[in-house]
Amino acid sequence: MALQAASPFSPALSSNSRIKLHIFHFKTARLPPIASHRSHRSSPSLFCTSSSNLPSFSGCSKALSTADDGFPEASASADVVCFGEMLIDFVPTVSGLSLSQAPAFKKAPGGAPANVAVGISRLGGSSAFVGKVGEDEFGYMLANILKENSVNNSGLRFDPGARTALAFVTLTSDGEREFMFYRNPSADMLLKEEELDLELIRKAKIFHYGSISLITEPSRSAHVAAAKAAKDAGVLLSYDPNLRLPLWPSADSAREGILSIWDIADIIKISEEEISFLTQGEDPYDDAVVRKLFHPNLKLLLVTEGPDGCRYYSKEFSGRVPGIKVSAVDTTGAGDAFVAGILSQLAADQSLIKDEARLREALKFANVCGALTVTERGAIPALPTRQAVLDALVNVPV
Repeated sequence: MALQAASPFSPALSSNSRIKLHIFHFKTARLPPIASHRSHRSSPSLFCTSSSNLPSFSGCSKALSTADDGFPEASASADVVCFGEMLIDFVPTVSGLSLSQAPAFKKAPGGAPANVAVGISRLGGSSAFVGKVGEDEFGYMLANILKENSVNNSGLRFDPGARTALAFVTLTSDGEREFMFYRNPSADMLLKEEELDLELIRKAKIFHYGSISLITEPSRSAHVAAAKAAKDAGVLLSYDPNLRLPLWPSADSAREGILSIWDIADIIKISEEEISFLTQGEDPYDDAVVRKLFHPNLKLLLVTEGPDGCRYYSKEFSGRVPGIKVSAVDTTGAGDAFVAGILSQLAADQSLIKDEARLREALKFANVCGALTVTERGAIPALPTRQAVLDALVNVPV
C-alpha cells in the first residue's frame, strides 16, 4: 500500500484530544448538561415489565436484561454485526434551506453503522448492532427502532451519564449536505472494551464498522478490540470510513486515524471525496490513484459515485456499474443503503467477490438500494425493503 498507515490494532491517536466546534457544513456543537434528576426509566432492566407505557424490545430477557456481571446476557448470532454510532437525525421539513433557515425539523433515527444494520434486515438479512446510546428517551427510542426492524440489539449499551448523539441534517440550495452534531461527548463515544459482546462478534460472517468510533477513547479501544476479535475468528471485515472531518481534531489526525485500521479490512467502501482526502488531493477518477488504496489483503474496494453508480476493484478485475436516476429528496443514508445492499448478498454467498458477473449483479442491486433511499427524508425511515428494490430493478437497464 502506497499510503502510510499506522499499525492495525495499536492506538495511533491521542486519547485526550477534544472535539472542536465548527460552524460550517459538518458542524458540531456542545451537548446540553444532563439534568440531575432521574426518571422512572433509569434502569434498562425495567423494560422487561409489562407496563403499557414502557417501550417493548425483542428478546428483552437477552438484549436488555442483565446477567450477574451487570451487562446484557449473550444472544443469538447474526450474519452481519455492525459496530459504531447510533443517533437521532433532525431533518428539515422543507428542503433547500440552510439549517438556520429551516422552519421545523423531523426526528429520524440514524448513524451509519446502525443504518447498515437496519438496511440489511429490511432486505431480508440477519443483522446485529453493537454500540452505546444515552439512558434517555432518545436512547430508548433507538433501541426500540432496532427491535421494530428485527435487528439483534443485545450489543446495545446504555450510558446513564451521557446523552444520545444528535445531528441536524439538511440539503442546502446548492446541493451540499449540512450537519450540526451534538456530541461532546455523546454516549456512543463512551463504549468500553469490557462492555462488548465478543461472542456475538465472533459468530458473525461479516463485521462492519466506520471510523467515527476511532476519534476518542474509550470507544477507540473498544473498536480495536472488537475488530481484532472478529479478525481472529475469521470473520470478514467491512469498512466504510464515513469521513466527518470536523469531528476530528485535525485533518491529519483524521487521515491517520482512518488509515490506522485500513490494512485489516477485507472490504472497503469509499466515496470520491474520501479518495481525494486520503491521497491528499489526487484524482479520485484515476484508477492508478485508487489502486494506491488497495492493500495486499484487501478482497474488494468499492467506490460510490452517487447517481452515477459505483466502481469496484479486486485483485482479479475492476469495472463500473451505472446507477439509476431518481428525484433526490434527502441523500442522507444513501451510502449506508448501498453498503447494506452489497453486504446482505455477501453474507449469503461470499464467493460473489471472485465472480465478476455475479458481483456486478449484486452491485446493481446495491446501487438501487442507495437510489431508493434518497427519495425520502431521513436515513433509517427511507431504507428500502427487498421487494421495493426488486420492483425497481425491473426498470434498470441490463
